[in-house]
Amino acid sequence: MTTVDTQVTIRQAIDQLNQKEGFIPELTKEEREKRFESAKEVLTTTDKVIKSYLRVRRDDGQIVRIPSYRVQHNNIAGFYKGGIRFNETVDEGEVENLAILMTLKNALHRLPFGGAKGGVVINPDQYSERELFRVSQKYVQRFANDIGPTHDIPAPDMGTNERVMDWMVGEYKTIHPGENYQGSFTGKSIINGGAKGRREATGKGTFHSYWWLVEKWTRQHSNRVDTDKNDKRDEQIDYLRKLYEKSDRGEPISLAVQGFGNVGSIAALEAYKCSNLNHSVISVSDAGVTLYNEKGLDIPRLIEFARIHNNLPKTEQQLQDAGVEAEIRNRNEILTIDVDVLILAALENQITIDNVKDVKANILVEGANAPIASDADKVLRDQGRIVIPDILANAGGVIVSYLEWKQGRITELFTEEAVFEEMYNHMGDSFLEIFEAYFQESDFKTIREICYINAVERLFTLLYRHGKLY
Repeated sequence: MTTVDTQVTIRQAIDQLNQKEGFIPELTKEEREKRFESAKEVLTTTDKVIKSYLRVRRDDGQIVRIPSYRVQHNNIAGFYKGGIRFNETVDEGEVENLAILMTLKNALHRLPFGGAKGGVVINPDQYSERELFRVSQKYVQRFANDIGPTHDIPAPDMGTNERVMDWMVGEYKTIHPGENYQGSFTGKSIINGGAKGRREATGKGTFHSYWWLVEKWTRQHSNRVDTDKNDKRDEQIDYLRKLYEKSDRGEPISLAVQGFGNVGSIAALEAYKCSNLNHSVISVSDAGVTLYNEKGLDIPRLIEFARIHNNLPKTEQQLQDAGVEAEIRNRNEILTIDVDVLILAALENQITIDNVKDVKANILVEGANAPIASDADKVLRDQGRIVIPDILANAGGVIVSYLEWKQGRITELFTEEAVFEEMYNHMGDSFLEIFEAYFQESDFKTIREICYINAVERLFTLLYRHGKLY
């Protein structure tokens, strides 16, 4: 989805709220229309777009000029919050769209944050550790007046990690001596005040969104669902029921994962280890290759190989070195593998109108941000596929970031068990609200549309109560 697509969806959600019986009933007629139009203007525009060029010295002495961004969309729900990505595809439009999605995600999951995002236009694989350190320092120097623990709190994203956050915290502390710096960034190393489990949180939460739908909701509630709606949800309920029945018979649910970084590898490992649903992870991919084995891949060995080499095995010799049996395929074939579940944990716009007709998975889970283009999303809806959208599925990272920010303020460390218990409970509340609405309401909306409506409802209410709508 592009920024325009996201803005259109927000406007549609506000129109749906306008028709919702009992929503802010004191607003009537002309006054009501004015306030709802005002909300469209506020939520589809961005508070602040900051662009800067980082002048960084490479190890060979060359000075490079690198575009970088920080976009702050809206803070009605709390301090701006969103990751910083290092990637050569970064541009202003992408960062703005991701900032808007962060506002919606935080609102959907009832977190006390608004939405922001940052980006630096580099390929981190082409920079040495020393050069990345300089890039991280320069980023904080340029944006120091626009970030902080009570204003805008960055976190890791694609191409960044706890090491980069530690460097940035160090520079923030240097620039702001004597100020509270612990909450200035989340996703830090544990020794630097980070939350235990933060690195794994997004991947665990992504898998948990699908697992919860099948194991917790469908197994317990499908028999009481009114299946007289005469729409695609009847077929979806039947398919979800067949999945857990298939697992109960000892037949594995087939699963593929696009992307093998922090999100994809952890999601694959969660499926591999899952005890109450029987899975076979038959395909995984990264930027260079797709690996396939119809009998299932050895995910722990692939994770260990990727940890050492920063990528999946690409040759028969590397597969042999990893101790893994697999077919080597083109990296894009992962999208068209015949599986029950496809987890998208790579980049934006991976499934488009050009390749959606070849997608075979009946359940698609968005571990990455906006991996399905809007026109392809409509095709999947018409086909009756189940799409668990990014703002619902991949919120584990920001929920644990909230716990990290909170522990920095109360100077008390949470155990890993407590972190994941809180994350799963928080996500479970969101899943119950969304899936109940999706399968019980008479109007056929997508899961994504219901997520947007719920998020926008909270934001609208806050804007109205704060006197920000005119």
